[in-house]
Amino acid sequence: MRKINIVIALAASIGANSAIAAVANCPVTHAELEAALKGAQSAATGNGGFGFHMWGTVVNRDGVVCAVARTGDDRGDQWPGSRVISAQKANTANSFSLPSFSLSTANLWAATQPGGSLFGLQFSNPVDTKVAYKGPSRRYGKRNDPMVGSKIGGVNVFGGGLALYDGHTIIGAVGVSGDSSCADHNIAWRTRDALWLDYVPAGFAGDEGDNIIFNVKSGFHHPKCSPGSRLANKVVLRQAPLSLP
Repeated sequence: MRKINIVIALAASIGANSAIAAVANCPVTHAELEAALKGAQSAATGNGGFGFHMWGTVVNRDGVVCAVARTGDDRGDQWPGSRVISAQKANTANSFSLPSFSLSTANLWAATQPGGSLFGLQFSNPVDTKVAYKGPSRRYGKRNDPMVGSKIGGVNVFGGGLALYDGHTIIGAVGVSGDSSCADHNIAWRTRDALWLDYVPAGFAGDEGDNIIFNVKSGFHHPKCSPGSRLANKVVLRQAPLSLP
């Protein structure tokens, strides 16, 4: 019986590692995402939120989860529900950005409200709950997170999701979650900058590409952010300006 259990455990381990190895065209590794996310969350000048620990997810251009990371030592050090939200944000930014135009999740809130040009978008493309909640939970945020290798789906319409551009085209997206949505956007921005995948070609924020928009007349603005988050965004833009395509 003991030998059977060992064989089963080995098979499960091999299967998990094979799923990771099988993900093609991934923009970053788990180690790269984790390092960038930790640096962004702990930035000395702050991000305008609560300073909570974060989840981060990267998907490739096909929407397949490539990596899931966290800034805390334990999976319970950040909001458990934000793990799936980070993946949902990555999927959204990837799904609604193009090689020539980037839409951040922060740009989608106003447009998806009643009367908006994209009303109802948030109810499309639901999260695949079988992918989102499969275990074991002890692997959440690690290199072999159970979401890796699968399509998560989902649409999120507040800050924290940004498309990834390598200077030639879009190659996927990053999503972060765990703080206020405005701080999430700032942390995602720093994370993308640290990964050198911020060659954004164009966006609704003009020279600021797919940055969060505070002008309520734009049609693509974000819900109200705290004064601290708005100030932090200005600092983030100075410290992590977009790379020129």
